[in-house]
Amino acid sequence: MSQSISVSLVQQQFPVGAVKQNSQRVIELAGQAATDLVIFPELTLTGYPPEDLLLRDDFMQLVEQGLATILDASYPGVIVVGHPWRQDGALYNAASVIANGKLLGRYFKQSLPNYGVFDEQRYFTAGTETFSFEFKQQSFAVLICEDVWQGHPAASAKAAGADWALVLNASPYDTAKIAQRQHLLTTLAERLTLGFVYVNQAQGQDELVFDGSSMLVDPSGKIVLQAPSFTREIYRAELHQQHGICSASHQLQLPETLSFEAEVYQALVMATRDYIQQNGFPGAVLGLSGGIDSALTLAIAADAIGADKVQALMLPFRYTSSMSVEDATEQAKTMGIEFDVVSIEPMYDSFMQQLAPIFAGKPVDTTEENLQARLRGVLLMALSNKTGRMLLTTGNKSEVAVGYCTLYGDMCGGFAVIKDVPKTLVFRLAAYRNTISPVIPQRVIDRPPSAELAPGQTDQDNLPPYDDLDAMIEAYVGQDKSLSEIVAMGYAEATVRRVLNLIDLNEYKRRQSAVGPKITSRNFGKDRRYPITSAMRKQR
Repeated sequence: MSQSISVSLVQQQFPVGAVKQNSQRVIELAGQAATDLVIFPELTLTGYPPEDLLLRDDFMQLVEQGLATILDASYPGVIVVGHPWRQDGALYNAASVIANGKLLGRYFKQSLPNYGVFDEQRYFTAGTETFSFEFKQQSFAVLICEDVWQGHPAASAKAAGADWALVLNASPYDTAKIAQRQHLLTTLAERLTLGFVYVNQAQGQDELVFDGSSMLVDPSGKIVLQAPSFTREIYRAELHQQHGICSASHQLQLPETLSFEAEVYQALVMATRDYIQQNGFPGAVLGLSGGIDSALTLAIAADAIGADKVQALMLPFRYTSSMSVEDATEQAKTMGIEFDVVSIEPMYDSFMQQLAPIFAGKPVDTTEENLQARLRGVLLMALSNKTGRMLLTTGNKSEVAVGYCTLYGDMCGGFAVIKDVPKTLVFRLAAYRNTISPVIPQRVIDRPPSAELAPGQTDQDNLPPYDDLDAMIEAYVGQDKSLSEIVAMGYAEATVRRVLNLIDLNEYKRRQSAVGPKITSRNFGKDRRYPITSAMRKQR
């Protein structure tokens, strides 16, 4: 006898802290789904990660009230929803299974990640029990995110007789993560003969980006449904059982695979949009220098919130080339961005006049260069204050790594859009964005990068070629390789030593920088937590 169950994978945004709003959204979205089984992401009611909000009694009371509201709505089917739960003096990362308005049971996450950006053992107690339930002649187990990465909770679910594992997730994006998830689930499904209904949230949350990419994998290990990345939608499917064999089907056409650049670009757009909107800013401002970093940041901002909500300032000085002014003007005009040019020269001269007695007898050095950057920061912050729009910083990962940026200057701002984007990837993303529509002038991409803080200056006057620099940064920051291991990759020891020292010395700058979206396997921020004061570099 054949038996089918309609299931919905709710790939949506659930803002952190918005417990009342999220609870109502669960009811509304379940109604829109109108299927037998509706699956929501991990910690749906609180959003992920709620961090130290979990330590507040008033916050947890809202969670209890929100769950009661969902129960009272009596959805005519089964809802599986994630939330924190206090029980017997412990706090759990939980999922409730609600059938026709009644609590059928509750599962507590068994594998609590405590690496990289995750800090769940700070808050939660690990569960120890498998939870499964029968519904229309099929058996379902509930798992939460890390449970499938560790494997043994899934094996226990299969041993308990489950046909399908319903997996609630808040799995952050990085450039390798989607492929890793697909490989993990298909391999695990095939090994255990267990199907997976994998639901991930889709949103930006501070420096994390959640790509969605929900999927349904049948017990043979075949990906039956792959939801598009960086979309918010309800994806429906059918789970079948005939003669003890489980399978799945759906009407959704499988999405085209995004190129590497398209995937990263969409992640940055989603992160920027959600950060600005969730924090209540009416728009964004930024300094448009005529260089590639600010050009890419402007394109991302406009794509995220609309060109009409973005304002750019060109802040030239005597070292700024006419090419930079022309290119910045062209891009702003092409994109329909509100744009003004304000020279910092009169302000710089006034500052230097006041500082002249103090600086007497001292040679010109980076102080004068940093002053230019800080004057620009003052003007951009003034515009941000006056308009209420958020100031976006435009520094890339390569610059942030080695401190090729000015504290209280070009580092001013509330969100660092490309903070985790290496310079070599900046070029690729700019070229990709121009395949959608040509908004970034080609010579911005082609010309040698320069901060234009001194006559004839280019980045490569002070740094190794970006191909080499980015490889060294990835080896040291992303892979924790030692000086000798990086030298063995083919780089001069003096160069490697200098780069590694710059990375270590500039931890104090990064600690004071704006948050920015994580897109690599290891970012500066939640991922990499290094002391500011450290003698480690002296022991190399």
